[in-house]
Amino acid sequence: MLAIVTVLFKYVSNPKHFAVLGSLFLLAELAINYFIINFVKYTEIDWIAYMQEVEGFLNGTWDYVELRGDTGPLVYPAGFVYIYSALYTVTGQGHNLRVAQYIFSIVYLINLALVIRIYQKTAKIPPYVLVFLSLLAYRVHSIFVLRMFNDPVATCLVYLSINLLLDHHWRLACICYSLAVSVKMNILLYAPGWLIIFVMSHGIYSSILHIIVYCGLPQVSLALPFLITNPVGYLLKAFEFQRKFLYKWTVNWRFLPEHLFLNETFHILLLAGHLACLWVFIYKRWTKQRGGVVKLLTGSTSLSVPSNSVMVSILFESNFIGIVFARTLHYQFYIWYFHTLPYLLWNTGIPLVVRFVMLIVMEGVWNVYPSTVLSSILLHVIHLLITIGLIFTPLKTSQHDLKQN
Repeated sequence: MLAIVTVLFKYVSNPKHFAVLGSLFLLAELAINYFIINFVKYTEIDWIAYMQEVEGFLNGTWDYVELRGDTGPLVYPAGFVYIYSALYTVTGQGHNLRVAQYIFSIVYLINLALVIRIYQKTAKIPPYVLVFLSLLAYRVHSIFVLRMFNDPVATCLVYLSINLLLDHHWRLACICYSLAVSVKMNILLYAPGWLIIFVMSHGIYSSILHIIVYCGLPQVSLALPFLITNPVGYLLKAFEFQRKFLYKWTVNWRFLPEHLFLNETFHILLLAGHLACLWVFIYKRWTKQRGGVVKLLTGSTSLSVPSNSVMVSILFESNFIGIVFARTLHYQFYIWYFHTLPYLLWNTGIPLVVRFVMLIVMEGVWNVYPSTVLSSILLHVIHLLITIGLIFTPLKTSQHDLKQN
């Protein structure tokens, strides 16, 4: 019996088997999603507001300032409008919730499949983390099939863009990344890492060209009807950087008094912290082996495509840094980085048992409603430990990538 357990553990610990075990988890997710849709009560949060916002567009209103729902004005870019307009149509003006839920269950499965493929191609993380990415993902299932937020759609597109990047389909990756940004602008948190990877691979001038043509033009094309009607209104609403968030929904800053949470100086300090931490990662982790960021930007170092594991590390870390210093995190924002957490943790020198504990506590924190002083403090403690662990652990290429090269 012990021999069987030992063999089994070796199998589920081998990164080469991520795709095989991932396929089994995807099959299990079919049953899990079906059960949730049919036996767990749906709770309305933003779906009706989404439908109201796109209804205005479908009725001929192309001025972004005038598009709004019960929760307020539309604050997402143009890609959101087109995708949810399609959902509005196929769900009978948004009334057929069951159809919408099944559509989002498909999005959930595609998203998980894309994540599994990323982990498989890096061959760095043991497959047993799928337990955390699937079976223990209570909040994530809710975000997808019980709430139908736009965050999962944007996240699914960004994971598709990362898969394309790993396959070196650079132009398609840029276009897909731009589409993800067009659904929700939080995807811009990946942009610093995205730029570093492109500069490493193509140099600064080619990278700028890719950004303008394959990231910029799709944004302009999607937004064109709204830009023609009211360009200032579109830019101010679709990319509302000064958006005011409600204190009652915050998960990460509950231990602060509301007046401080809303304070502009506090927001500026968070931005400064974000930029400072980003610079530490760029200088100490991402570009150190290339001679530093100055040599990289000036073309003083040779160009080469980073390994799969390095590219994924840079992208996931870029996104994570932005989340650590976010002005607020709402419950649906968990999906922004949930699937990256095991990868980030396994890139640190944190002991294995502690990693498991951190993943379990993280899931618990995101399932505390309403958030408490303790839950928000625990969230920051975990974020801090991951950040420190990454900074003081060298960025390494996986053994699989070394063999491929």
